[in-house]
Amino acid sequence: MKLTLGFSPCPNDTFIFDAMIHGKVDTEGLEFQPVIADVEELNQRAFAKSLDITKLSYHAFAFLLQDYALLDAGSALGDNVGPLLIAKAPMEEADIKKARIAIPGKYTTANFLLSLAYPKAKKKTEMLFSDIEDAVLSGSVDAGLIIHENRFTYQDKGLVKLRDLGEYWESATQMPIPLGGIVASRALGTEALQAVNRVMARSVAFALSHPEEPRAFVRRHAQEMEEEVMYKHIGLYVNDYTRSLGIKGREAVQRLFDIAMAKGVIPAQDLPVFVR
Repeated sequence: MKLTLGFSPCPNDTFIFDAMIHGKVDTEGLEFQPVIADVEELNQRAFAKSLDITKLSYHAFAFLLQDYALLDAGSALGDNVGPLLIAKAPMEEADIKKARIAIPGKYTTANFLLSLAYPKAKKKTEMLFSDIEDAVLSGSVDAGLIIHENRFTYQDKGLVKLRDLGEYWESATQMPIPLGGIVASRALGTEALQAVNRVMARSVAFALSHPEEPRAFVRRHAQEMEEEVMYKHIGLYVNDYTRSLGIKGREAVQRLFDIAMAKGVIPAQDLPVFVR
């Protein structure tokens, strides 16, 4: 069986998918066709049901429970890993509420957290995450919501942090922040879903046990990213929750969904979240 596999070119994704794509672990007869795209494009492809397996923002996943189930391994989730709201200079909360803010996509978990922290901030502009810093610097927006490796580079460009939305979430919930997970189409059926679940776990475990193995694949897609930033990125977003969500990770995902339903962001639903 050949399955489409969507993930971003970010180092944490290429790091964990290298082994299953290149046959370094037992894939149980499954073959994977990579579809590499920005996280918001992957979200949109999932809404179109065009991917068998994909990295997906947890915010987007909350709308897609009927179509996809969450794998136990592969998630980007943890403490002190949340998106940052940045600007050229400090801003008062009243000004943030009126600011023009660049976001990395409507259905990103980053935007969901921004809507929780600043529900009155409505002047949002969607753009590719890697363009947000320059948009803030040019003045085309007043502030930007950054994710991924940009949290390591914004200070070098003279930008300042207005708020760490990961800290906001952790303070409010006492839970790690669920950013993105790996989901598979329920249309694959129970046996295939379970097989994909096992293969994903093997791929993550292999990468963590042999961290030099994915280097060439990660480097190929990291473009001009400095080696130090590349590995800081992996170290931040690939952790014990990536190996397995565990009880606490599953509770954090469910908490995000519960809050989204309570605030009317997503419709109330009672569907199984995880591959069984």
